[in-house]
Amino acid sequence: MSTENEPLAGFAVGVTAARRHEELATLLERRGARVVHAPAIRLIPLADDVELLEATRECVARPFDHLVVTTAIGFRAWLEAADGWGLRDGLLDRLAEVSVLARGPKARGAIRSAGLTERWSPSSESCAEVLKYLLEGDLAGRRVAVQLYGEQLPEFTDGLRAAGAEVIELPVYRWSRTDDSTPLRRLVGQAVAGTVDAITFTSAPAVAATLAVAAEDGLEDALLETLRTNVVAACVGPVTAQALTERGVPTVQPERPRIGALVRALVSELPRHRSRRLQVRGTSLELRGHAVVLDGQLRPIAPAPMAILRALARRPGHVVSRAELTGVLPSRLVMSGAPWSRDTRPQADEHAVEMAVARLRRGLGRSGIVETVVKRGYRLACDPRLAEPVGAEFGGA
Repeated sequence: MSTENEPLAGFAVGVTAARRHEELATLLERRGARVVHAPAIRLIPLADDVELLEATRECVARPFDHLVVTTAIGFRAWLEAADGWGLRDGLLDRLAEVSVLARGPKARGAIRSAGLTERWSPSSESCAEVLKYLLEGDLAGRRVAVQLYGEQLPEFTDGLRAAGAEVIELPVYRWSRTDDSTPLRRLVGQAVAGTVDAITFTSAPAVAATLAVAAEDGLEDALLETLRTNVVAACVGPVTAQALTERGVPTVQPERPRIGALVRALVSELPRHRSRRLQVRGTSLELRGHAVVLDGQLRPIAPAPMAILRALARRPGHVVSRAELTGVLPSRLVMSGAPWSRDTRPQADEHAVEMAVARLRRGLGRSGIVETVVKRGYRLACDPRLAEPVGAEFGGA
């Protein structure tokens, strides 16, 4: 199989999205990735949102000056909810009188689909740019409605209030934790164990929920460390990435906050950070996530044998002892998502290493690649001078 046609072949990617997760998973799978779906959050139905109903009534009842539309789906959902409450016509009449600002092209399209015209939209799709635009005018005594998108925007709304504006917050859709966090707990465990290569985040609440689940299981520090070193955190934009950035986690982000662009960014960056080529006995051996390409064939490798191969590949041509290799084998307890602590995590023994090496040799399908050095350990049969460097940012292979 050609990795040119499926550039993510061999890589396992976690998907935490609730909305449009099927689209994201399909795009990843078309490029060869194995997708681990673990929804972190769920949407709360708008029809049950009392705060949004009251804010909508406020907008209809009293004139206001500006409306900030942050997302297309949120704006459409607001109009649909208003229609269900019998307020759509009155709301549209009111919106025709105000200055409507769109955060980006999708929001702009939703505004025009409703028969309205936006006054201004930034090229950066940044809320900070929208705030700057508003602050350039006199906001004293002005009323500004701000459509939220799943969470509060304190820097934005506080900035408006500091300039003398009255702010109407529109909580158009809200998130909560999923009812069943088992898939997410399992994904966190797999990330810590090193059996997934990347985790995608399409909203800031999904990041918060993932960190919260990790903290509940005593894995937050371990998860953050693995995201800093071994597992790529792919975020759809800077707002989504903020909580990770503040914790020192490097992130992959597309130039534009779109799902398709996010996948393209992963296609560009993931092989660079999670693949490595070695010359072994005159042939090229490429480690790709959780598979190898040997003699032009992609061969999936199970987690424990792959952990052994990665450890050997970090020191190509050098002997790695059985005792050292016991520390790299993934724990079933961690991978299952069950709570554990570093004091209670079960340790592998040297017999487990021997079994993993045997499975690795079978998975590679060729003898002589992994050599046994009697009474010392194992080594890859290659010249260390011919190994490509490990990816620097995320720890590589």
